[in-house]
Amino acid sequence: MESQPNNPHHGVTLADMLAELVSFYGWKELGERITIRCFTHDPSISSSLKFLRKTPWARERVEGLYLKMLRDRK
Repeated sequence: MESQPNNPHHGVTLADMLAELVSFYGWKELGERITIRCFTHDPSISSSLKFLRKTPWARERVEGLYLKMLRDRK
Protein backbone atom coordinates (compact mmCIF):
# COMPACT_ATOMS: atom_id res chain seq x y z
CA MET A 1 0.00 0.00 0.00
CA GLU A 2 1.35 3.42 -0.96
CA SER A 3 1.74 6.18 1.55
CA GLN A 4 -0.42 9.21 0.78
CA PRO A 5 0.41 11.87 3.37
CA ASN A 6 -1.44 14.66 1.51
CA ASN A 7 -4.67 12.71 1.00
CA PRO A 8 -7.02 13.27 3.97
CA HIS A 9 -9.31 10.44 2.78
CA HIS A 10 -6.52 7.85 2.77
CA GLY A 11 -7.25 5.13 5.30
CA VAL A 12 -10.57 6.67 6.39
CA THR A 13 -13.68 4.60 5.71
CA LEU A 14 -17.04 6.08 4.84
CA ALA A 15 -18.35 4.82 8.19
CA ASP A 16 -15.55 6.67 10.01
CA MET A 17 -16.25 9.87 8.07
CA LEU A 18 -19.95 9.69 8.85
CA ALA A 19 -19.36 8.97 12.53
CA GLU A 20 -17.02 11.97 12.81
CA LEU A 21 -19.48 14.22 10.99
CA VAL A 22 -22.32 13.16 13.30
CA SER A 23 -20.09 13.71 16.33
CA PHE A 24 -19.00 17.15 15.09
CA TYR A 25 -22.29 18.50 13.68
CA GLY A 26 -25.03 16.23 15.05
CA TRP A 27 -27.80 14.74 12.90
CA LYS A 28 -29.88 17.92 12.85
CA GLU A 29 -27.16 20.18 11.47
CA LEU A 30 -25.87 17.44 9.18
CA GLY A 31 -29.37 17.17 7.70
CA GLU A 32 -29.45 20.95 7.21
CA ARG A 33 -26.07 21.01 5.48
CA ILE A 34 -26.77 17.97 3.27
CA THR A 35 -30.50 17.61 2.78
CA ILE A 36 -31.00 13.92 2.22
CA ARG A 37 -33.76 11.91 3.84
CA CYS A 38 -31.46 9.46 5.64
CA PHE A 39 -30.07 12.43 7.64
CA THR A 40 -33.38 14.16 8.36
CA HIS A 41 -35.92 11.37 9.01
CA ASP A 42 -35.07 8.78 11.69
CA PRO A 43 -31.31 8.95 10.97
CA SER A 44 -28.90 6.14 11.73
CA ILE A 45 -25.38 5.28 10.68
CA SER A 46 -26.41 2.00 9.03
CA SER A 47 -29.26 3.43 6.93
CA SER A 48 -27.11 6.38 5.90
CA LEU A 49 -24.23 4.11 4.87
CA LYS A 50 -26.56 1.99 2.70
CA PHE A 51 -27.80 5.10 0.91
CA LEU A 52 -24.37 6.71 0.53
CA ARG A 53 -22.81 3.55 -0.90
CA LYS A 54 -25.47 3.46 -3.64
CA THR A 55 -25.59 7.20 -4.37
CA PRO A 56 -22.35 8.74 -5.69
CA TRP A 57 -23.52 12.39 -5.61
CA ALA A 58 -24.49 12.11 -1.93
CA ARG A 59 -21.21 10.41 -1.05
CA GLU A 60 -19.30 13.23 -2.77
CA ARG A 61 -21.16 15.80 -0.68
CA VAL A 62 -20.38 13.88 2.52
CA GLU A 63 -16.70 13.64 1.57
CA GLY A 64 -16.65 17.37 0.80
CA LEU A 65 -18.22 18.23 4.14
CA TYR A 66 -15.74 15.92 5.86
CA LEU A 67 -12.85 17.88 4.30
CA LYS A 68 -14.47 21.16 5.41
CA MET A 69 -14.84 19.79 8.93
CA LEU A 70 -11.14 18.86 9.00
CA ARG A 71 -10.21 22.42 7.93
CA ASP A 72 -12.55 23.94 10.54
CA ARG A 73 -11.01 21.84 13.31
CA LYS A 74 -7.56 23.33 12.69
